[in-house]
Amino acid sequence: MDKTQSIPTIDLSDFPAQYEKLRRSSEEWGCFRVVNHNIPFELMQEMKQVVRSLLDLPIQIKQNNVDVIAGSGYWAPSPKNPLYEALGLYDMASSQAVHTFCSQLDASPSQRDTVAKYAKAIHEVIMDIGGKIAESMGLKGDYCKEWPCQFRINKYHFTPQSVGSAGVQLHTDSGFLTILQDDENVGGLEVMDKSGEFVAVDPLPGSLLVNLGDMATVS
Repeated sequence: MDKTQSIPTIDLSDFPAQYEKLRRSSEEWGCFRVVNHNIPFELMQEMKQVVRSLLDLPIQIKQNNVDVIAGSGYWAPSPKNPLYEALGLYDMASSQAVHTFCSQLDASPSQRDTVAKYAKAIHEVIMDIGGKIAESMGLKGDYCKEWPCQFRINKYHFTPQSVGSAGVQLHTDSGFLTILQDDENVGGLEVMDKSGEFVAVDPLPGSLLVNLGDMATVS
């Protein structure tokens, strides 16, 4: 594979023409970017501001974000992942779960509104992409409809001395798919191709990155 090649970009407004490209991208790369996903750029930017504010809260408040299942609440930096910190909730499709998440962190009314709007918008994109992946494989049905959609907001504590280090340990995602809104200015994200080589994933403003996880691999 040509290491100068970028990961594929899928235009969600161009179906059914993109079905074959989506299928190939899923099988050959296990990841792709999506554009024209109907999430307003302004909402994406507002959510990033809320993420920064919540992760800048005192540790005593962040620790109120407790687990529903293992790993769904607050993750502090650890010896294994010293640069990584995250907050999360188990199912963004649940308005009650979103409300509880915001209450745990004493989110302001405007922050709550942004989180709720963003969670709803991302969930709709997940359902759309999951359905299109199934259809690209010749399958029909709402395969993702009843699945919980875990929601995580992440921070990487890089310093000039730690630039170049891994932000989080090498891993695969355990679920079906992950949608990531990455930084628009700072690169560093890499994915492994079929040959075992790492390929840089360059930022693309306004897009979303989709990773297929372990459940998609075995499906």
